Amino acid sequence: MDVTELFLELVKIPSPSLGEINVSNKILEITYKNGINAYYDDYQNLIIKIPPNTENKKPLLLSAHMDVVGNNSEINVVTSNDNKFYMTDGTRTLGADDKAGVAVALNLAIYLAHNPEIKHGGLEIVFTRDEETNMTGINNVKFEELESENVLVLDSDMLGNFEIAGAGYTKIDIKVNTKLGGHSGNDIQDKKRYNAAKLIANLVSKLPNGVYKKENNFTITSCNLGSIIAGAVDIGIERLLDQKDIKKPYSESLISLCADNIINTNAYAHYSLRSSNKKYEEKLIDKFKKQIDKFNKKYKEYAHAEIKTKIHMLPFEKSPNQKMAEIAKIAGKKINLPIKIQSFHAGAETHIYANKTNKNNTKFKPVLVGVANIYSMHSPNEKVEIESIKKGFEFIKEIFIEYNR
Repeated sequence: MDVTELFLELVKIPSPSLGEINVSNKILEITYKNGINAYYDDYQNLIIKIPPNTENKKPLLLSAHMDVVGNNSEINVVTSNDNKFYMTDGTRTLGADDKAGVAVALNLAIYLAHNPEIKHGGLEIVFTRDEETNMTGINNVKFEELESENVLVLDSDMLGNFEIAGAGYTKIDIKVNTKLGGHSGNDIQDKKRYNAAKLIANLVSKLPNGVYKKENNFTITSCNLGSIIAGAVDIGIERLLDQKDIKKPYSESLISLCADNIINTNAYAHYSLRSSNKKYEEKLIDKFKKQIDKFNKKYKEYAHAEIKTKIHMLPFEKSPNQKMAEIAKIAGKKINLPIKIQSFHAGAETHIYANKTNKNNTKFKPVLVGVANIYSMHSPNEKVEIESIKKGFEFIKEIFIEYNR
């Protein structure tokens, strides 16, 4: 079976997050037909293990997720008029994220099963559930049962991407509280009655936002203001919920229902901070804290601000050992594929691997790899370049062969 045929067989099976059973059963059926050892773990992630057939070689782990953005509706796959792309009829997402990764990894297992003359130290494959929503699949993997140290997570959107570091995700919450509220008419002249909504607006204008650090033209550390909530919002929400027909956008409907005759005493701001470098992240958080300290000194008698940070996802930082990157360059050269060795500024299962250890209590060394050119992912306009899937398989096959030299 060609890798594109395998891809089509898998991508036509709906597999929303936590609804992957049909596609995982199809994968099991394929592995059994090809004499490949595969099994469910306790969370119904799929584990494939091909044992080593030579000594003094180390196993390699491939990882991809079985769930896609979308529901259980039918997936009608069509080919573009120029025969270059697979896409849907426009009614839903395609799911090349990450069925392309699954197809490439599974095809390598099939290839090795039918080519025993290829000497290697073993192949491990993990197909996870629920990556697109809560990453419960990867977080329930029994890492202590895996022997590999090097991990290729086949989940980047562009063929040849070889991403060796990824940003962590920290949430920052800021609260401003004033000691005196009051009536917006009777008490407005009292200069001691600061409005919390106004204060947090002033504070936010002084806080960092956007790119903080870049290296080699790639963003390493950034922060983003997600929302500000201030004013008599609780009253507005109560009024909004009392309405029979709540119209979108909800925020526009809400704002007109909030009380405007109150000098507000509470206000909140919510940020996300992404960084693949802990040192830069700490410096950026320190900038936040210094502004909070300045605020509290200025309004000491009348208002107080506090900041809370919570790690949502740990980063995976660049490994000092870049052996896999060198192997990728060699493999890419063999098939005339330019390799982009870079970092990326989002979350992926690489982050979980990077902070776990294997059977030998050795930390995993993950890389996020692109094995297909996927465009407009997570939308009804999603499409994948057919030839890129074929080349993606050749890329991973050559990496595996070079890894075992």
